[in-house]
Amino acid sequence: MSAENHPPAAGSRVPWHEVHPKVRTAVEEFLGGRVAEAVTQPGGFSPAAAVRIRTEGGGRAFVKAVGPEPNPDTPSIYRAELKIAAALPSSVCAPRLLIGFETEGWVVLVFEDIEGVHPDLPWRRDQLDLVLGAADRMSAALTPSPIDAPPIAEAFGGAFQGWRRLLKEDAEGLDPWALRHLGELAELESGWAAAAAGDSLVHADLRADNILLAGDRVYVVDWPWACVGAPWFDRLAMLPSVGMQGGPPPHELCTDPDPAVTAVVAAMTGYFVCQARKPPPPGIPTVREFQRAQGVVALDWLRRRTGWA
Repeated sequence: MSAENHPPAAGSRVPWHEVHPKVRTAVEEFLGGRVAEAVTQPGGFSPAAAVRIRTEGGGRAFVKAVGPEPNPDTPSIYRAELKIAAALPSSVCAPRLLIGFETEGWVVLVFEDIEGVHPDLPWRRDQLDLVLGAADRMSAALTPSPIDAPPIAEAFGGAFQGWRRLLKEDAEGLDPWALRHLGELAELESGWAAAAAGDSLVHADLRADNILLAGDRVYVVDWPWACVGAPWFDRLAMLPSVGMQGGPPPHELCTDPDPAVTAVVAAMTGYFVCQARKPPPPGIPTVREFQRAQGVVALDWLRRRTGWA
């Protein structure tokens, strides 16, 4: 897949005027003025509002809000993000949560508005180096984890079973190499949890659409999947999306031969491949193609790491 043809990390956003009136009123009361401008931000998959707000008095904020429709699972994800965002120490380079609340079945998070932009795509090497350096520093600063968060095995134990699921399902259309080695991949994947264990707080969903660049400063946004694991997990998990979005392939950015890394790469790849075979979840029509594209990159990486013919 060429860099120009990569699928966008974008879903079906809810415009501000369609957010529940009581949510809009509560946000205006908190910010101390009526909203004069509300600009929807397209990045990300959740079927929710993601809006940069400016009030008549010049107040600014970034507002995320989701209701019970069209995807009933999304509010629980926002509740998890609210819990993490409220607990993150100020030393973490993430937008500061100003307030979070629930009303009329909606979960609402109001953040400081960062004057930043997502990295350019296809990835520019200078921006990629800036982000990878920031990820390494963030990992060091979050070891040991400064807050309570679930262990990575608990957070992703249900998801990182792709190859094992495919052993039990119809694997028609599966990549021939993966089909040939399906049993071995399932066994390799089964060791991922022990391999990824650690005491670092990891973001666990690091991609271009969850990053803002403000000059030479890198902000990491959207923390609902944060958990405690190996300090190298964030950098590793980001690499399939980097390769898919026009950056260097993962094998050029990660040369660590550690078998633990290979086990986690196997688990991630199985997740992408398995998820991409499913129908889109309600209200999130683009996520399967995004997962499929990451799976193509990750599978090539896994083939190289295993050396299996």
